[in-house]
Amino acid sequence: MRNRVLLILFFLLIALPESLLATQAVLQNEEVVVQFEKPLENAAKEVADIYPAVKAELENTFKWRLDFRPTVILIKDSKTFQKIVESGLIVAVAVPQKNLIVINNSKMNVHPFTLEITLKHELCHLMLHHHISEGNLPKWLNEGIAQWSSGGIAEIIMGESRDVLKQASLSGEFISLRGLTDKFPEDERAVLLAYEESKSIVEYIIREFGASGLLQVLNHLKNGYDVDAAIFKGLSVPFYELENRWHDYLQKRTTWFTYFSNNLYNVLFFLAGLILTYGFIRFLLKKKAYKDEGEDMNNT
Repeated sequence: MRNRVLLILFFLLIALPESLLATQAVLQNEEVVVQFEKPLENAAKEVADIYPAVKAELENTFKWRLDFRPTVILIKDSKTFQKIVESGLIVAVAVPQKNLIVINNSKMNVHPFTLEITLKHELCHLMLHHHISEGNLPKWLNEGIAQWSSGGIAEIIMGESRDVLKQASLSGEFISLRGLTDKFPEDERAVLLAYEESKSIVEYIIREFGASGLLQVLNHLKNGYDVDAAIFKGLSVPFYELENRWHDYLQKRTTWFTYFSNNLYNVLFFLAGLILTYGFIRFLLKKKAYKDEGEDMNNT
């Protein structure tokens, strides 16, 4: 999807309608360039103000330098933003080839998104791509680490929890990590599961091997190793075994009992609906029976 986003964004930036160009403004310093529509001046100033701290936190986490100046584009409304990403689920996107971040500002400060969290998530993508060649950075790891670095927040609107990962754990119908190497699926449920899996596998690596283990994997990727070699060198476990262990971990902690316990309100609501439906059907059947009985009596 990111290649399509880059192409659309390129044409959008060189062919913006005059009405939109007239509202564009730029705020920049030595560290970041913020391009925005003039009503978003306060948001642009916030980005410029928080950028140094966000950058420092990422540099401290990964022990890598972020030695480039990104451009952050703030889009005022969702309709214009969706022309870029062609998805109603995405609230921000990073374009590493241009060191560019595009944010749908209308979704900021709507739980759980804030400018700071969103900026950190997307800047993490730029940092990873800056230090690791694209062919060595699988999408699941890229997205999982960006979520981990930004406190578990994805770049999509999750909406109401659908428990897609728990459902996959119960059914065993995971999306293979190999299938999430280059891109995520476009089906809404599948893409939600892809994001959840990416977050979960990174959290599992940290749980079992510590943050240092994860950073070792990243450093091996940075040094040119592919993901299989980087995982084996960093964690001393083959890729396939790591994925199997992670699946086993999820399935052991997710049972039908825990699933229904965590969704007790929804289960009770569903059962109440069934009871009401059953009662209503019985009422209609009784009413019909009384009506038929009355007609029979009138006919005799």
